[in-house]
Amino acid sequence: MISYTWRGHFESPEVERLHAACFGRDVGEWDWFGQVDTHSLGWVCARAGDLLVGWVNVAWDGGSHAFVLDAIVATSHQRRGIASRMLTMGTSAARDAGCEWLHVDFDGHLRPFYFGACGFASTDAGLIRL
Repeated sequence: MISYTWRGHFESPEVERLHAACFGRDVGEWDWFGQVDTHSLGWVCARAGDLLVGWVNVAWDGGSHAFVLDAIVATSHQRRGIASRMLTMGTSAARDAGCEWLHVDFDGHLRPFYFGACGFASTDAGLIRL
């Protein structure tokens, strides 16, 4: 059974390991908790027992815009609806906080997930690689 918590407890190293695995990079040292606690509206933790199997950051501008960042699920737990459940919880929390818009950007292969399973709509956007 998977449990989901809004602004749930996590240790930075467990998010770092999950993030590194999901994005195919080496594990480093990053203060995930300090970052999201300071700059985000909140986050969702998905756990199978004590094991963190999913996490999503809902950043915001302090006003009407929230942003989905780093929606990640362990490969061992993918395709079970965990990400869509985390995004539903994050969407509700952003709405409850008074946000009017929830933004997300993603790689093209994730279009069916975000537009189909999660209800996002396509919109024009711009991007500058820095």
